[in-house]
Amino acid sequence: MVRKKQDDGEKSQALDWETVAQELTADLQRTRADFENYRKRVEQEKQNARMTGEASAVLKLLPVIDNIERAITHIPTEIADDKWVQGVVGLAKNLDKSLDALHLKRIVATPGTVFDPALHDAIQFDDNAEGDQEVIAEELQAGYMLAGQPIRHAMVRVTRQ
Repeated sequence: MVRKKQDDGEKSQALDWETVAQELTADLQRTRADFENYRKRVEQEKQNARMTGEASAVLKLLPVIDNIERAITHIPTEIADDKWVQGVVGLAKNLDKSLDALHLKRIVATPGTVFDPALHDAIQFDDNAEGDQEVIAEELQAGYMLAGQPIRHAMVRVTRQ
């Protein structure tokens, strides 16, 4: 009889250790999953902070880019072949390559392009125009996308076609 009570106690103790081991294993798995989720969230937050910083820096450069483009557009024909003027044009091309490396792309807003409110801001609208589709008549200010996200919408004049 004494032996039977001992066997029952050993089985009970073995079951307790098994239960404890299962609970600890489940806790470990939850902790690992929580840590993995935390790691992913922190990585996403770092990436978002990086993108926000890049967007902020690029937004500060856009007025300079606009002015360079305006200056190139309005070069007087009598000095268009001047080496200094050609150097400025080359500088603008180098700037475009650098911005391309930063994944900054100009939003297409050429006349005839379909108006997209997600990419374009309609500053003027031709009320007299007739047609079924709203299209861009003129780009008033260039818009840009950074890594596929618009950071400045293109300002355009819209008409119907």
